[in-house]
Amino acid sequence: MVVDLRRRKGWSDWKISISQTALSRENILSQTALSRENILLDDDIDLTRGASFIFGDSLVDAGNNNYMQTLSRANIPPNGIDFQASGGNPTGRFTNGRTIGDIVGEELGMPRYAMPFLAPNTTGKTILYGVNYASGGGGIMNATGRIFVNRLSMDIQVDYFNITRKQIDKLLGPSKAREYLHKQSIFSVTVGSNDFLNNYLLPVVSMGARITQSPDAFVDDMINHLRGQLTRLYQLDARKFIVGNVGPIGCIPYQKTINQLSEGECVALPNKLALQYNARLKDLLHELNENLEGATFVHANVYDLVMELITNYSKYGFTTASKACCGNGGQFAGIIPCGPTSSMCSDRDKHVFWDPYHPSEAANLIIAKQLMDGDTRYISPVNIRQLRDL
Repeated sequence: MVVDLRRRKGWSDWKISISQTALSRENILSQTALSRENILLDDDIDLTRGASFIFGDSLVDAGNNNYMQTLSRANIPPNGIDFQASGGNPTGRFTNGRTIGDIVGEELGMPRYAMPFLAPNTTGKTILYGVNYASGGGGIMNATGRIFVNRLSMDIQVDYFNITRKQIDKLLGPSKAREYLHKQSIFSVTVGSNDFLNNYLLPVVSMGARITQSPDAFVDDMINHLRGQLTRLYQLDARKFIVGNVGPIGCIPYQKTINQLSEGECVALPNKLALQYNARLKDLLHELNENLEGATFVHANVYDLVMELITNYSKYGFTTASKACCGNGGQFAGIIPCGPTSSMCSDRDKHVFWDPYHPSEAANLIIAKQLMDGDTRYISPVNIRQLRDL
C-alpha cells in the first residue's frame, strides 16, 4: 500500500475511520455489560506493561517509510537479516536487526515492538503498547530530507500522535488515558542528524539556506522548532521523555568515504555542527524540565556514547568502526546504500556500522544498554529504567 503524504488529511481520516469501526464493536460489547477494562483483559492487553511512543529518523524507523513513495526505504534485503521477529526478512528497519528503540522496548518489558503508525494493522488496542512514528529522512525542520521526496518530519509525527491520542481516549476513557500517558508511557525522540546531513550540509538542497543562514542561526531554528514540538507532546499528555542528541555524524562511513579519510579520522565540520546543536539541546531540556510541570526530560548523550564505540571499538569486540558491513564504494563501502547487490560482511556483529549511515544491531545493543542502565556520562538526570519507575 502506497500513501501519498501530500494527502495527509485523507490518510488521517482513514486511520480514524478504522479506529471508529473498532470502537463501534466495543460499544456493542459494552451494552452486554462488559466493562472496557474487561475487554482489554480478554484481548490480553496488559496495561501495567506501559507504552513506548517513538519519534525520530531512520535510526529508529520501524517501517513507516514502507507506506510512502520515498527514496528512503529499507524494506529490501539484506536489511533485517538478523531480525528474528521477521525471520530475517526486511521490515523497513535501517539495520541488520533491532533498532535502539526495539531493544529499549524489550528491556522495559514491552510484549511487542511499537508498531509503525502508517501500517494498516496499527489500529484498535494494539496502540496501547505504543506506536512508532519515526521516518527515514525525517528531521526537526520540515525542509529536511526533501531529497528523498517523502518522509515524515517531526511536525507531522506529532500531528499523527494527536490522532493516536484521541484513539487512546476512546479506548480507555479520558481520565484513564491521561493517567496512562502520564505515568506508564515513555516518549523517545531521536532526531537532528538529517537536519545537517540532508539539509544544511547538502549543497544541492541547501545552498540558498546556507548563504542566508550562519550555523548559529540554523541551530537556533532547530532548537526553536524542537521546543515547539516537545511542548506540543507535553500538551497532549506526554510526561516522560528521552531525547537523544546528534551523534558524531562526521565519523560515519559515508562521510569518511566521500572525504577520502583514513581509518582513524572523522570529518570536522559535521561533528562541529553536531556539538554546537548538542550544547543547545542540553540547555533546552534543562529549560523544559524547569518550566513544564510534572515532565521529566532525559538527555541521552548519543554523541559521546557512539564516539566511545568508534574510538575504542576493539574493547567492545568490534574489528572495525570505519567500514560498513553492507554497502559499496570506496575504502569503507560508504557510498552506495545497502541493498540486494551490495557486498555484505560475514561477521556482522564485528562491525560498528551496518551500512554507510546506520549502526549495526551489535552496536545498537551496547548503546541501548547504556541508555537503560548507564550513569550520567551518557544519560541524565536519570537512566531509562529509573525514568520508567518515576
